[in-house]
Amino acid sequence: MTVFLVGAGPGDPGLITVRGAEVLARADLVVYDRLSVASLLDLAPAGAERISVGKSPGHASMAQADINALLVARGRTDETVVRLKGGDPFVFARGGEEAAALAAAGVPFEVVPGITSAVAVPAYAGVPVTHRGLATSFTVVTGHEDPWAASETDWDAVARLGASGGTIVVLMGVATRGAIAERLVRGGLAPATPVAAVRWGTRAEQETVRTTLAALGDAALEAPATIVVGPVAGLDLAWFERRPLFGRRIVVTRARQQASALVDRLRGLGAETIELPAIEIADPADGGAALADAATAVAAATYDWVVFTSANTVERLMPRLRDARALGATGVAAIGPGTTAALARFGVAADLVPEESVAEALLDALPGGPGRVLLPQAAVARDVLPRGLAAKGWTVDVVEAYRTVTGSPSPAALDAAATADAITFTSSSTVKNFLAVAGAERLPPVVVCIGPITADTARAAGLPVDVVADAHTIDGLVDAVCRALGA
Repeated sequence: MTVFLVGAGPGDPGLITVRGAEVLARADLVVYDRLSVASLLDLAPAGAERISVGKSPGHASMAQADINALLVARGRTDETVVRLKGGDPFVFARGGEEAAALAAAGVPFEVVPGITSAVAVPAYAGVPVTHRGLATSFTVVTGHEDPWAASETDWDAVARLGASGGTIVVLMGVATRGAIAERLVRGGLAPATPVAAVRWGTRAEQETVRTTLAALGDAALEAPATIVVGPVAGLDLAWFERRPLFGRRIVVTRARQQASALVDRLRGLGAETIELPAIEIADPADGGAALADAATAVAAATYDWVVFTSANTVERLMPRLRDARALGATGVAAIGPGTTAALARFGVAADLVPEESVAEALLDALPGGPGRVLLPQAAVARDVLPRGLAAKGWTVDVVEAYRTVTGSPSPAALDAAATADAITFTSSSTVKNFLAVAGAERLPPVVVCIGPITADTARAAGLPVDVVADAHTIDGLVDAVCRALGA
């Protein structure tokens, strides 16, 4: 098999390349660095082995020679091995050494380039590395202290490039920034030359410090940081740090299979999301036997209506039908936009969607019987619909489509939740199970609920509810978070 040397990009998980995501999706083993964003590991199969070899300042968890040996040994098996490296594997990432070791051992490998922090981090800070009238070139140098770059880099030549219209980008130079500034000034750069230093660039915790070359040595900086020297560093085209939720930490309690849409929306507004799946979606207790029988009955035109109360019920029932034609003349009701969108993915247009995404509104919108209604739902659900439909003259077949079980978030996620700015609840089960796995003592100061039923459950549990979404959808929930945090 092949060893893939994959550039993970500078931090924002959205910056990994399509090819990088493709090979991660079929990895048997992922060997990853400290600077690789943890959520990127979720792109690998759940059963893939993950080995951290990440380096932190002054410490390496695994020597480079041992990393090379590991890649060679595992590359000789029939496994797909992904070496996930921050930035680009061939830009100050020792990917060349790993490729050389694999080549010498006769192990096939492929290099998947990544977006280097030398370009992406300044861009996220609003600093273009080239700009008409200010910079016609850029030079990337390492400031690493072991051995210190001053012993291997012609800093006078770098300074001359800077003085003649070039931008200087220094990677891994926080510890040696004072010495680097001194050498650049000695080489001819003006002490007042603008400097922008960006820590954790492209990530939610990004922080930009603006200073000058003369003051760089005394600037309060921590690794990892990308340092940009030159007139372009005086530009302030910031966009990333000005997004409405930038710097805010939001807990997402949805099941991991369902969280992506909410996580993507919050991250798009600048938030750091803490995924704490308080629930997990499990198969029904009978393994789906009753659901299979219900699908057969649908195809036989047994029902006048099929009522879907969540996207989960759609995802569980529809794959059991041959296709959308199996519904025939059967009416299809959906509780809200999310459920409607799930039906659309199967080529089904809902015949009835209430104005408000709650069971009571759906019940009011449905006509009276007689006739037969199929109601697939969670194992534990409110009885509003079955009881109300029966009262309206319908014969109701309630079928268990799935179960929500308590999630098992990591200790790190539980600890992170306690430091967050807000928490989102998307169902009553997320409220109950969050309290079961995390406890009220880890509750963030702001509580946002997707709708009134979820909010009632939270209040009944003694939790303060700050905001309830006006529209009981993911977009409505995100708007509610912004409103709650004054964004």
